[in-house]
Amino acid sequence: MGASLTFAFAPFGYWLLPFLVLPISFYLLAYKSKSTTWSAWWFGLGYFGAGISWVHVSIAEFGGVPLVVSVLLMLFLCSYLALFPALAFKLLSRFFKTQHWPLAIGFVWLAMEFLRARALTGFPWLSIAYSQTNSPLDSLYPLIGEIGLSAFIVLVSMSLAIALKNKRYLQATLPILVLFVTSIVLSNVQWSQSTQDARSVALVQGNIPQSMRFVPEQDKATMKKYVKLTENLWDHDIIVWPEAAVPQLEIMSVDYLSMLDDKATNTNTGFITGVVDYDLQTSIAQNALLALGIDKNINSEPYDYQHDKRFAKHHLLPIGEFVPFEGLLRPLAPIFDLPMSSFSRGNYVQDNLVAGNTHLAPAICFEIAFPKQIAANLTPQTNMIITVSNDAWFGDSHGPHQHLQIAQVRAKEFGLPVIRATNNGVTAAIDHKGHIIDVLPQFVADSLSVEITMVEGQTPYRKLGDTPTWLAMSTLFLLAIWLRRKTYS
Repeated sequence: MGASLTFAFAPFGYWLLPFLVLPISFYLLAYKSKSTTWSAWWFGLGYFGAGISWVHVSIAEFGGVPLVVSVLLMLFLCSYLALFPALAFKLLSRFFKTQHWPLAIGFVWLAMEFLRARALTGFPWLSIAYSQTNSPLDSLYPLIGEIGLSAFIVLVSMSLAIALKNKRYLQATLPILVLFVTSIVLSNVQWSQSTQDARSVALVQGNIPQSMRFVPEQDKATMKKYVKLTENLWDHDIIVWPEAAVPQLEIMSVDYLSMLDDKATNTNTGFITGVVDYDLQTSIAQNALLALGIDKNINSEPYDYQHDKRFAKHHLLPIGEFVPFEGLLRPLAPIFDLPMSSFSRGNYVQDNLVAGNTHLAPAICFEIAFPKQIAANLTPQTNMIITVSNDAWFGDSHGPHQHLQIAQVRAKEFGLPVIRATNNGVTAAIDHKGHIIDVLPQFVADSLSVEITMVEGQTPYRKLGDTPTWLAMSTLFLLAIWLRRKTYS
């Protein structure tokens, strides 16, 4: 059952599926399962096994290990992620009667998602609410965010499962009805409004094969390719290259970056590119974004190595960007010794990048999946969110499409436009309502030119974060505890 939920997410988009699969699964867990914990683990294994099967592409093609080993590594990751729904239902079955599960599950689910987003640096991918970007429920993102919507989806699904078992059909339909009616009413509320101000933005997609990304002989060809793709874009307010678009280390690319800085300054353009920085004195390597060209808010100095207008990735990807227990793991297999897999973290909160008079809150690769980190880096001056990535690791899978869907949700939550530049797709511009303005096809070398309208105003989620959801679910959880004590007294 869990595996079928993959079709609720991008690129498939069958958003109604969770409201069929989850109630049936919860019903089976509550009334038909011999071991609720194990059954929930198997549900999670199917859910994550199918949903993030794209991880296998990077292991199999670039990990340098036999197929059977790559499958086992993928199975290990999904088995770990399946522990979180297993633990959720372990707690529910241990401490509450099934009739109280709808009251308790919201808080328990939130707690498990909280842990999943933090344990072992966190992997919050495939939260169930990401499936609702094109559903009538999407107007709830600006109010309670993806995390809050996830809690309400599982609460409603559990209520439906328990009520149908007891043949309380009105009780079964009421929670879903309230959820959808509330969202439809809220769809007419504009939390942030468009202004008369706009920016012309160009997003460049180089489409460099992953197999050539760390081949030194290809560096100059890659750098020339990006320059050629950009040569007709210097009339834009902002130009963005993707993650690590400059293949050489920053210290080796100073002349190249200075050239780009001069060009951007002379054409009145704000220019942002990804690059890897390695400090020879401190031996610190960082996955970074640089802002070059004009900055109308300060007296800009010409680019020099390690200038302040930069963002260093904070949330590093395990194995890909750092290796835990590396002394033990690196000798075992090439996948534990990939190029560029010894990065250091940037700070959790960093200054926005400034391009011209535009303030951009950055996120590199899967950092866009951490709403609290995005929120922490928003300021009153922030005009939009910028995210860059290289999803060439995952080939022609559904992973890059899920990645874009996550970026859409961040736009909806915070009421800000999101621009997304990638190496080979999916490069896109998203407005403050989470609608895709334009998108480039995957696996082509091209650029995307769009007009991004600036907005004013803040969503409730940007102001309050997850606090209202935690309060609501905690209240229901305390009610479940009170009813439990009353039952046993």
